[in-house]
Amino acid sequence: MSELPSPDDAGLTTGALAHRLGVAPTTLRSWDRRYGIGPAVRADGRHRRWRPSDVAVLEAMCRLTSSGVPPADAARAAKEAVLRPSAAPAAAVAERTAGDVERVAGVVEEADAPAAAVLGGGDVRQECRGLARAAVRLDAPAVAERLEAAVARHGLAVAWQEVMVPTLHAVGRKWASSGDRYVEVEHLLSWQVSTALRRAPRAVVTGGQEGAPGPVLLACVPGEQHSLPLEALHAGLLELGVPARMFGAAVPVEALTAAVRRLGPAAVVLWAQTRSTASLPLARHLADTRWGVTGARRAPTVVLGGAGWAGRPAPGLPRPTGLSDALTLLAGVHGHGPA
Repeated sequence: MSELPSPDDAGLTTGALAHRLGVAPTTLRSWDRRYGIGPAVRADGRHRRWRPSDVAVLEAMCRLTSSGVPPADAARAAKEAVLRPSAAPAAAVAERTAGDVERVAGVVEEADAPAAAVLGGGDVRQECRGLARAAVRLDAPAVAERLEAAVARHGLAVAWQEVMVPTLHAVGRKWASSGDRYVEVEHLLSWQVSTALRRAPRAVVTGGQEGAPGPVLLACVPGEQHSLPLEALHAGLLELGVPARMFGAAVPVEALTAAVRRLGPAAVVLWAQTRSTASLPLARHLADTRWGVTGARRAPTVVLGGAGWAGRPAPGLPRPTGLSDALTLLAGVHGHGPA
């Protein structure tokens, strides 16, 4: 068996170096393009050849990323450690990342005091801290595992209100106070929460009988992109066996009206996170939309969700205070009794 090549005067090809490091050649090209970690010399001006110093930078990069350091930070530290040895060593980045984990986890602990009273103090605080640590490390499998365990242990509504939301808020606050840092953490955590909500247990929903209430229609108002709370409500309704139709973010007015007329929903939930997107005329328009035969025409119960509706009087348009309240209301509207 031939030995793996070592970087000599001619340098290594990208394929040989990828084999040596145990990564894909496309990863090396991506790191070069994004972070400037590329070969110092290109043979004949075309072919990439990686010299010993290039290889040393990439070896440091691989060590750091495998320990949970974000790629951009790892690239910067690897170049400093190899090309400028007098600068802060690469290990300092790992130390800063560990500090980031504890700072975000500390914000979670400050935010979850109400949750601690509900779920028994230390248990929920530890769950939130563990979730924050995994998110800051960008450890997607660990985040997914912790979210799944929280739903199994507490049920979806409590897991959302007492574990997911405090951690999401903590990461969001760190992002807002730290410039452009933690953006990748918030994106990863939001995606994993969305995935966990879609995988949550659900009851079997049978086909509706003639005359039975229509499904619950859930949609963000036009211009509203913040759909995670609506996804939690959708998952909670399915867990109860209440039929629901989720339309997601920024649904146009015409599409909302068409969906109401086609589905004949028992209720319509309109989510608006910001005041600028909350439209009471739209809500009242949907509440006045009717279908069915003459003499037996129906209209949906329109439910307002999100902070955008706060402080805006809306008689006849209920506004639940949280997920559990919304589930109780909608289960009653659909005839499922208390949630």
